[in-house]
Amino acid sequence: MTDLLIDGPEDAPLTVLFAHGAGAPMDSGFMQTLAGLIAAKGWRVVRFEFPYMAERRATGKKRPPNPAPQLLEAFREVIAGQGRRRLVLAGKSMGGRMASLLADETDAAGLICFGYPFHPPGKPEKLRTEHLKALKTPTLILQGERDPFGTTEEVPGYGLSPAIEVRWLRDGNHDLSPRKASGWNQQEAWEFAAGEADAFLRRL
Repeated sequence: MTDLLIDGPEDAPLTVLFAHGAGAPMDSGFMQTLAGLIAAKGWRVVRFEFPYMAERRATGKKRPPNPAPQLLEAFREVIAGQGRRRLVLAGKSMGGRMASLLADETDAAGLICFGYPFHPPGKPEKLRTEHLKALKTPTLILQGERDPFGTTEEVPGYGLSPAIEVRWLRDGNHDLSPRKASGWNQQEAWEFAAGEADAFLRRL
């Protein structure tokens, strides 16, 4: 069973299970900052690592992500370990995609995706959206306007489920970070994302 990083009050009305992306661990700057900002608003945030990332932490050797069935099984184990708590599944990029595949199956109260990988960069024809058309779980996708995994021009044409709300971060990349010329900085963008997540959690 993976180690967990837990922020926020134990008695929070919702627990956010926050999965990392393909390339960075659960204590990356992005994961650490977002978990802290959301927890500071009164929510319990639980981070965990998929098997390949836990192995990388143990051995120091880079590993590619596990096949999707293994990733999903690891996520299900963490969900089962939370007992009867009301859960919101969340994730960065690949972690958000895995969360979106489990949300309806696990009766999650909600789903939050930070930088959803709608398609691989430069391959807009390889869409990962089929299951998003019928998704029933209330969902918030926080996407940078210039995210190469899905831009403002592309996403509106995907026919996403009405349960999904997409919020765009001005000039944001896949980490939701803007360029200097945009007039705001990474920390401000991440605080905006956490504020949007908080408002969404309050609506659930």
